Order: sequence, then C-alpha cells, then structure tokens
Amino acid sequence: MRLGDLPRTAPAARSPRPAPKRSGWARVLIVLAIIAVLGGGAYAVLFFTPVFSIEKVEVTGADHLTSEEMAVLAAVPQGTTLLTVDAAGIENSVVRDAWVQSVRVERHFPNTLEIVVTERTIAAVVDVVADNAKVTQHWAIASDGMWLMEIPDQNSELGQMISPQIYEDAAKVLHIKDVPFGLTPEVGTYCTDGNVNNALAILDGLSTELASRIKTVSATDAQSTLLTLDDGVQIAFGTADDIRDKERICLKIMEENPGKVAYINVRVVDRPTWRAV
Repeated sequence: MRLGDLPRTAPAARSPRPAPKRSGWARVLIVLAIIAVLGGGAYAVLFFTPVFSIEKVEVTGADHLTSEEMAVLAAVPQGTTLLTVDAAGIENSVVRDAWVQSVRVERHFPNTLEIVVTERTIAAVVDVVADNAKVTQHWAIASDGMWLMEIPDQNSELGQMISPQIYEDAAKVLHIKDVPFGLTPEVGTYCTDGNVNNALAILDGLSTELASRIKTVSATDAQSTLLTLDDGVQIAFGTADDIRDKERICLKIMEENPGKVAYINVRVVDRPTWRAV
C-alpha cells in the first residue's frame, strides 16, 4: 500500500462558538438608563406644565404677623408650581422678620404650599425714653435680646393694623423701666444695653415661682436692678449673679414673714437684709 493510498481522516468539526452573553449588570444598567430617560421626560413635562400649580398657601405658627404681612414676606409668585417654587428663597425672605425665629416650607401635593413659622415671644416690654425725655416708647423684646417692634397705641391707625396677639402678650409680661436716656432700639437687632440685658438674664434665670410674680424691673444700672412684685414687695436684686441663691433667700424671707415684708436686698448674696412694712 502506497503512502498516498492511506485513507484520510476528515478533521473534527469545530463546535460553533456561543454568542457572548450580556452580563446581568449590563442589563440592569440598560434598564435603569431607559427608566431615567423616561422619568426625566416625565419630570420635564410636569416641571414645565401647571399640573401642580400652587392653589393654596397655608401659614402655621405666625400669631404675631398678619396674613397681609406674611403674604408680603413670602411673596409666592402667581402661577408657581410645587415643582418650581423657590422654597429656600421663601424661607430666607420670611426669616428676615424679627418675629420669625425659624421657618420651613413644605410641599403638599397636589396643590398646597405650607409655611411653618416658629416665632419669638415677647419676654418683656422696655420703656424707652425718647425725644429728650418727652416721650416714652414701649418696645417689645424677646428673651434672646432681639428687638421685636415698638408697640403703638392700640387705638391708633397703626395699632389697628397689627396683630391683636401682640397686645395680648404685651399685657401679660413685665415692664423694664428707668432705663437711662440714650437707648435707641432698632427692629431686628440684638440689644446691646447692659442694663436691659442684665434684667433679661435675671428673668431667664429665675424659676416660675418668683418670675411670674414680677411686674416691673427698674434697670437704672446693673448693680441697682430692682424687682417689684405683684404684691408691692421690692427686691434689690443687683446683677445676674447667683440668681438661684438670691431667689431662694427671697422666697424664704417672704415665707417666714408672710404679709410683713416690704423690701429685700440680696445684691450681696451672703449678706441679705429685709425691711418690714
């Protein structure tokens, strides 16, 4: 048998190469991309159409600001939607008012915008002598020392325009009086007068038992700060040091001598004195 007569074996057939499969992550990314495109398109449609037009603006927590004042502060443009409204801009505008301690804007779909206000409260009314001691102005001040406003006569034209809550609150708090001439309050600024701030610190540091009985505070100077209670008892309190010790001594003296005390001096806390009626 010749070499050329050897039978030839056909080469083994190659199995076809399988088509590459897409990885699971690739499929997920494609699906997410499609969703993003569709979602973005839907959002664009909603953003540029009046589907969520603001039809109602609700204000909560603003007891010392009228509806008209809040409308000016918020200034929500006509035709604004819940998607296009500048919530941060509204918050920055409203919080500029001295009465407003903090504010947040909330969207309530489909058509309501809520402005939630946390207000400062009146801690005291400061009697400020002005116009060469010819006029006494009544200024509302908050516990943090912020000047809130000059309170006009309630029967005046301006008095009829502001919130009645201001007069209700002012009637419940004490007056800080006898402040030296030259004090010039400015709405929205913090008080820098040491005598007034000393009086506020005393009021903030007292417990409810004594603080609720104070009607006036004479703030001629910090060392001579004088408290007058609802029953006429006067307390020479002095500076806002050792507040709780001074308060404890006053309460003890009055408790041990009911109806007999006219004057207590605790300016020097370890040498208190008192005088009978």
